[in-house]
Amino acid sequence: MANDAPSSTGRLAPSPTGGLHLGHARTFLIAWLSIRSQGGRVILRIEDLDATRARSDAVQGAIDDLQWLGLSWDAGPDAQSRRMSAYEASLERLKRKELVYPCTCTRADIERAASAPHPEDEGPTYPGTCATRSSRDAGSLDGRPYAWRFRVSDRFVSWTDRVQGEMSLNPCRLGGDFVVARSGIGASYQLAVVHDDATMGVTEVIRGDDLVPSTPRQILLYRALGWEPPSFGHVPLAVGPDGRRLAKRDGSLKLASVRQAGLDSRRLVGWLARSCGWSSSMQNLAPIELVERFDLSTIPSEPWVITPESIDELFRP
Repeated sequence: MANDAPSSTGRLAPSPTGGLHLGHARTFLIAWLSIRSQGGRVILRIEDLDATRARSDAVQGAIDDLQWLGLSWDAGPDAQSRRMSAYEASLERLKRKELVYPCTCTRADIERAASAPHPEDEGPTYPGTCATRSSRDAGSLDGRPYAWRFRVSDRFVSWTDRVQGEMSLNPCRLGGDFVVARSGIGASYQLAVVHDDATMGVTEVIRGDDLVPSTPRQILLYRALGWEPPSFGHVPLAVGPDGRRLAKRDGSLKLASVRQAGLDSRRLVGWLARSCGWSSSMQNLAPIELVERFDLSTIPSEPWVITPESIDELFRP
């Protein structure tokens, strides 16, 4: 049921590295409905830090896709690339607390030094080669490129996930000391996201469960910077029949392709609603019509499998 909670703020944060696909549409719909069901505000933020992959046409494409779906926002769009100087202030705070240090290791260095990673790890764990440095040592590196790494302790970080329940992960098992900025480039994803969510007043983050490993890192950054973490909810991803998650390169599943094929956006929303347990049959529905039906607990816990047969049903008259 909807209620009045104007202090609740959520965000839609597409990355403009390619067109949004059907899996993105489902996750953004869930995030939007979660906040709207609380009477809260929605912010649109364009996460375009990766200058090598971000595309200007994809920015407008994401905006067009979200508008076509019927997902409105109250603030934005605000691009991260325009906020680089603001992130520097947060990085300076971490330097003053000696919570970060300059690391000159290359990826190849880390891979050579690491022992066999655990299957659940995101690749090799950083071995701490440069961890004895202080933040002041950055001035004596003779122009060598370096990354700022955040120091993590060998302990678990816990939170109550709105979708997955009680969660507890050890950042040391997820890569160890992690990068928050790079010399000559600026803030990386982890620091930028925390800074933005905190300063924009975001109280709830609903996103794909591929980002679960980022959550303990971000909680540590919130604490280090003196900010209260938002509540987190991680929803299962959309996958193909082979079990592989959808990618932006899957052109036939892009929202732009669906729009150009002439599909009614309400049919897509109704199709997505059924996959989340908010409808038992195919119905044409606008997002606003789902606010009263929204319930995170009905979303299946397994990945959402999109098959050729389900696509055919979506387009069937």
